[in-house]
Amino acid sequence: MPIGVIINAASVLFGGIAGALVGHKLSPKFKTEINLIFGVCSMGMGISTIGLMKNMPAVIFAIIIGTAIGLALHLGDWINKGAALMQKPIAKIFKNSSELSEDEFLTQLVTIIVLFCASGTGIYGSLTSGMTGDNSILISKSILDFFTAAIFACHLGYVVSIISVPQFLIFFVLFLCAGLIFPLTTPDMIADFKACGGFLMLATGFRMIKVKNFPIADMIPAMVIVMPLSYIWMTYIMALV
Repeated sequence: MPIGVIINAASVLFGGIAGALVGHKLSPKFKTEINLIFGVCSMGMGISTIGLMKNMPAVIFAIIIGTAIGLALHLGDWINKGAALMQKPIAKIFKNSSELSEDEFLTQLVTIIVLFCASGTGIYGSLTSGMTGDNSILISKSILDFFTAAIFACHLGYVVSIISVPQFLIFFVLFLCAGLIFPLTTPDMIADFKACGGFLMLATGFRMIKVKNFPIADMIPAMVIVMPLSYIWMTYIMALV
């Protein structure tokens, strides 16, 4: 059962509802500073999983090469374009009733579609859940997503809750695919995969607190190539050392 995926989607659903209901009572200072705490939590989650790393050269190589691939393919731009297409039917159902201009409303809507549906942490957590049954990453992410959805819903309204639907579908597909990948892996490969995801979570934390705008979407290919590189490192390169 994709328990973690369900919990994560539910957190966005109910977070969006809660924010739309009580958001007007929260001060701008509260909304800004609570986001800093979200960032610190994300960095803490990342650091904890980086410590599981078994083959550091393979993981570092995967992050560098994977990000280079993402940048070369303009993956982040493609994800933004996909989110822009996704927001059109959502925006038609939920008209802009906030104080934001139409352009600001659509820009923020695209931002949270990317944040909730294409985050490195979500992709990593869904694959980890499907491969090992460990839902801790998605459950921890759900706590952050609940409050993040609530903060965005203060400005955007109930439209934020609807994003839980495409989020669930995307993460559920990843969960199912992970079940096919797991029999081909080893414990060390999974540990390196988790460590690679930890780097993405760490970068996400820095982005959330606005220290550095890391290209998280362009880093996603690293999650695809880290396990093959871990296997090659252990099987062939280490044999020569």
